[in-house]
Amino acid sequence: MAKYSRSEVFAAMKSTGVVPVFFHSDIDVCKNVVKACYEGGIRVFEFVNRGDFAHEIFSELNKYALKELPGMILGAGSLVEPATTALYIQAGANFIVAPLLNEDMAKMCNRRGVAWSPGCGTISEISKAQELGAEIVKLFPASEIGGPSFVKAVKAPMPWTNIMPTGGVNLSEENLKGWFDAGVTCVGMGSNLFPKDIMEAKNYVALANLVKELMATIQKVKK
Repeated sequence: MAKYSRSEVFAAMKSTGVVPVFFHSDIDVCKNVVKACYEGGIRVFEFVNRGDFAHEIFSELNKYALKELPGMILGAGSLVEPATTALYIQAGANFIVAPLLNEDMAKMCNRRGVAWSPGCGTISEISKAQELGAEIVKLFPASEIGGPSFVKAVKAPMPWTNIMPTGGVNLSEENLKGWFDAGVTCVGMGSNLFPKDIMEAKNYVALANLVKELMATIQKVKK
């Protein structure tokens, strides 16, 4: 079962400001990446469900984090239906992220007290997600549905809304400032956080340093 409560997950997302979005089929690579993010100051991490046996990799990764990285909160992303959601909950996922809104997934997560962040692309979907118990909604694909201006448009009539854009977020101060000025709670970041040269060289020290720089930038631009 999840070690961290929904409120603890939300607090970590808000204080960290960024949720890394990552998958690799090699468990050792996953461990090193999560550790580098941890050393850089990140305390919440989304493992992407991609391909056969991905949930088994997550299970081992979560065991590693619980033992070696105190305070690191692991969750699972790219889940689209309740059956796979159940596999990750059984493996101890502390939060579930989806690219879409599926009510049956919400019911499963709520039943087990697990945080759930569905992907939304309209204000009506966001409202429905809140009705179903989502503390924070994933704006996806964020750059394709209006970017920061869409966030501003949502926050105007619904200022209580907590938004995590994924897609269109990069490491630059200008980009991050645009999102946080618009009112996001945190951002999701995938490939831009894991440059090809660093990953191919398995230079996890460089990755940790990159994460430290990112965290410093986020703290600078957050309101």
